[in-house]
Amino acid sequence: MIIEYIRYRIPAEQRGDFEAAYARAATSLTTAPQCIQFELARCVDQPECYILRIEWTSVHDHTEGFRRSPQFAEFLAQIRPYVSAIEEMRHYERTAVKGPGGSVPTLYEWLGGIEALERLTEVFYVRVAQDELIGPLFAHMDPDHPRFVAMWLAEVFGGPTRYSDERGGYHHMLTRHLGKAITEPQRRRWINLLLDAADEVELPADPEFRAAFLSYVEWGTRLALANSQPDAHPTTEAPVPRWGWGVAPPFRG
Repeated sequence: MIIEYIRYRIPAEQRGDFEAAYARAATSLTTAPQCIQFELARCVDQPECYILRIEWTSVHDHTEGFRRSPQFAEFLAQIRPYVSAIEEMRHYERTAVKGPGGSVPTLYEWLGGIEALERLTEVFYVRVAQDELIGPLFAHMDPDHPRFVAMWLAEVFGGPTRYSDERGGYHHMLTRHLGKAITEPQRRRWINLLLDAADEVELPADPEFRAAFLSYVEWGTRLALANSQPDAHPTTEAPVPRWGWGVAPPFRG
């Protein structure tokens, strides 16, 4: 993935037409397979300044793919009157310097921290032990297992990194699933019991939190199912995923 920045300086009397032209041109970007996402921003301090930010799958896909496509001709037809107003047009790549700000709470903070997660896992594993379908998978469960799973979830949802620091991180969690041959009905039952436990301990019920919570549970259980099969050859070293509000972890192969 590569990021293109295009900087414009547009006189006040042209700004309305300029934004309308880009609204029309955006149709070409939404249908271009080389385009990941885009955004046009107007400067607050200097309203004549605009930045168009486009994420492309690669520089080659942009310059040799999009620019040779019918979408580019349609795009250019809309914004051609403003090409002379371009002050910069370059490709950039991400660096390792990035991170969330403090204005939005983590999922860990929103759900109530480690105390809420320990309540969740205690109730959940009582339900698991009583369940005829997945109970046998946990017949010899360590009494501290609920607490360890709470530590894992805490790290996943943006809390302390204790599972990595004290339990071995992703690799250790992976070993808990190898060779278990988990079935799809067992995966579904695991999810249902966890969601029932979340209701019982009164985790936040707002749609935004529950959607993010369930998206991790779906992703994690599907990965665990795949890794548990006898013929699986999973990656043994990876970071613990860090889950956000509707955002999946940025794994790269």
